[in-house]
Amino acid sequence: MVEGDLVEMGKFIGAGLACTGMGGAAVGVGHVVGNFLSGALRNPSAAPGQTATMFIGIAFAEALGIFSFLVALLLMYA
Repeated sequence: MVEGDLVEMGKFIGAGLACTGMGGAAVGVGHVVGNFLSGALRNPSAAPGQTATMFIGIAFAEALGIFSFLVALLLMYA
């Protein structure tokens, strides 16, 4: 009985720790967009050419958050 509760507790603690990756992804997206805006304000004529690069950076940063969310779900329900 107690062993099952400890395993359940460990699953929830692991899932909570895995969710910290989602916070890291949010910081990463903010960093990408902030640097893009900083560069766009310095050189507005070059900003349209770098928009696609910004979205690729956002996608890579957000993918890590999605992976950490999937790991959390796997820990909770698998």
